[in-house]
Amino acid sequence: MFEGPDYPKSITEDLFEFWLEDGRASKISYHFLLIVWNVYDEKYNPVYVETREEIGNYELYPNAKGSEALIAVYDLYSESRISLGV
Repeated sequence: MFEGPDYPKSITEDLFEFWLEDGRASKISYHFLLIVWNVYDEKYNPVYVETREEIGNYELYPNAKGSEALIAVYDLYSESRISLGV
């Protein structure tokens, strides 16, 4: 996943599936999985949020100015990718 010049690095399907399962298993009622790129560590991190409003706390890759950039958002239950309006 996330292969090609539009992404900083790829990830395996197994890791992505693990992140989805981890978010669904949480005692907190998360609804979304955010795939966030950490500029300094040069790796992806999963971020789980409860509402769409929380997604706006992250700047989109590649235009993010901070240390983290939002790559993609997925619904934890339908596993569908959420459009970011880009």
